[in-house]
Amino acid sequence: MEPDVLVAGECLVDFIPGRPGPLETVEQFDRRAGGAPANVAVRLAALGPAPLLWTRLGTGPFGTYLAETLDAHGIPEEFVVRDETAKTTLAFVAHDEDADRAFTFYRDGTADTRFATGEVPDRTLADVSWVVFGGVCLATEPARSAMLDLAERAQEHDCAVVFDPNARPELWDGGFPEAFAEACLRSTVVKATPEDLAAAGIHGTPGELLDALLDLGPTTAALTLGDEGAMATATDDAPWGPATVQHEGYVVDVVDATGAGDAFLAGLVRGLADGRNLDGALAFANATAAVATTSEGAMSAPIDRDRVEALVDGDDGDE
Repeated sequence: MEPDVLVAGECLVDFIPGRPGPLETVEQFDRRAGGAPANVAVRLAALGPAPLLWTRLGTGPFGTYLAETLDAHGIPEEFVVRDETAKTTLAFVAHDEDADRAFTFYRDGTADTRFATGEVPDRTLADVSWVVFGGVCLATEPARSAMLDLAERAQEHDCAVVFDPNARPELWDGGFPEAFAEACLRSTVVKATPEDLAAAGIHGTPGELLDALLDLGPTTAALTLGDEGAMATATDDAPWGPATVQHEGYVVDVVDATGAGDAFLAGLVRGLADGRNLDGALAFANATAAVATTSEGAMSAPIDRDRVEALVDGDDGDE
């Protein structure tokens, strides 16, 4: 099947610590492919069909490792740009005793800060129905302008545009609330966490947070709530119709929750793209995230549509 989704944003190398604690005390790290948009693309590929991924990598060993990883997951190479004059972004992750994460990025002038406006042509946007982008690339120019331009042109081609803010305060020296609002204005769907919204200066109950998101421009807002599942709301203008829905999630044996939010977003996009209503898409999204947590790795954990459908098992909201 031809791709119906284009995902845009960073693909980077995560260095995962061998034990909890501050980075200065960690002696060993595991190298893993990461970056929220790349994780979403790989999960979409597992659910089928594989999406296009617009990302930028260096030509050094880390860029080659990521390019080979994407290829192994079936991601087309058409928009995987190799930048000969820039390095690939690295992120070192610190875990505390409660498994909360903090990131230290090596991203000064790296390839994924240098997205260029127009690298994805209009003919590609005419061929896909969905465009997904994230907030990390909004932290620097020219990547920010390139992402916002992509979203604007995607809307002009009647694509559904999906934005995941993925707030990383470590990357911002002010300006996140403004960039967040600009991205929401150009989006059909915004998926966020309460922490993302707090970084944008938005606070309140889950219902209030969803309403605040809709006020910024999208027709659909989804809020992930960790162990409490997820909520979503859509206006009369949403392609799938108005609704306010909640899903408590699924009980599984969690091995690694890394990338669960990215798996959720992939499931939400795939569910809506396949014609599910908002309730059914939210259930499918939660099931995708749940399956992804039963093995290690944000990309490497095996996931397939049959397992997701089996978990949903009649709870897809369409019956």
